[in-house]
Amino acid sequence: MNRRRIQTWVFIASIALAFLLQLTPLPQPLLAFKPWWIALVLIYWAIETPDRVGLGFCFLIGLCGDLLTGQLLGEQAMRLVVMAFIVLRFRSRLRFFPISQQALAVLGLLLNDRIVVIMVRGFSGDPIPPVDFWISPFTGMLAWPFAFLLLDDIRARLRARES
Repeated sequence: MNRRRIQTWVFIASIALAFLLQLTPLPQPLLAFKPWWIALVLIYWAIETPDRVGLGFCFLIGLCGDLLTGQLLGEQAMRLVVMAFIVLRFRSRLRFFPISQQALAVLGLLLNDRIVVIMVRGFSGDPIPPVDFWISPFTGMLAWPFAFLLLDDIRARLRARES
């Protein structure tokens, strides 16, 4: 297989794995601690290969996420588009941050996402979410270094194998 095809398969597999992790059932007390895996993977790919992750692609992935999780149709799509826009806009800076600063930037992105969720749900008439609604961005920040290093290691191994 050529290099481009292998990279495409890694890209697709990482997004599929993110969907599987998102659908993983957890006990009710731990649900607030589940990071938004789809967003973490798309943030990684938007930083590393922005030509693959555009706003339209993020919209389609968000629609798939809405269908899989049973949320309001278009909610995740809009959230991912907003997040991808910010990441793509500041990609040149984010790319060269150390991993700890990237984790803080991811926290900012995920907190911004929570504000977007409150706005969308407010317009749809849903009540304000409970306080544990704000825990997930912090677990996403803690999961970011592991997700980043895992995906980066896979890409590095593929590059080394090709040369």
